[in-house]
Amino acid sequence: MGLIHIELFATLDLVGQSPGAPEEDPVGFSFGGWQAPLLDEVSGAQVIAAYEGTDALLLGRRTYDIFAAYWPHQDDEFGRLFNRIPKYVASRGRPDLSWAGSTLLGRDLRAAVGEVRERHEHVKVVGSLNLVQTLLREKLFDRLDLWLHPIVLGEGKKVFDGGAVPTNLTLLEPPSAGAKGTVFLRYGLADGTPATGDMTKL
Repeated sequence: MGLIHIELFATLDLVGQSPGAPEEDPVGFSFGGWQAPLLDEVSGAQVIAAYEGTDALLLGRRTYDIFAAYWPHQDDEFGRLFNRIPKYVASRGRPDLSWAGSTLLGRDLRAAVGEVRERHEHVKVVGSLNLVQTLLREKLFDRLDLWLHPIVLGEGKKVFDGGAVPTNLTLLEPPSAGAKGTVFLRYGLADGTPATGDMTKL
């Protein structure tokens, strides 16, 4: 059974909208491309390492359209990877799936994700905030890689805007930070729901 890995770039107030460029998702958002000034060698190397062994992508409709317009024309490490591996697209509509290796998922997301797990070992979910929120809410993921950036934007789509549910996570490795203050956190989905206690009795 394969693993579903969510790859997320977020601000301290957990905004995940349009990190890479102003035109990614500009509706109601003034800070498209907020991640670019915060990249450094450490976070760049972490991102490259996170994609080692990836054998499929799971994308929402908007992220798929952005990727399909860009990556087929790139011949760098990520371009070759993304163009080679299968792409699965979650959409209620009928997107143009002309990018080689693209498949539309069925409407039953739980069943569709289960089928993708059966076919692949390491499936990466990139961007796709609406899809990510559904995967988090339905606990249809195994790993969460979160790059937390040292800025607060006060606007934009947030990682947990879509109705989060009580969930336990396990830190899989020590946090690490780059020179510009971005902290990388790698979590795994854990059983149960968060416990409570009484600090006065400790």
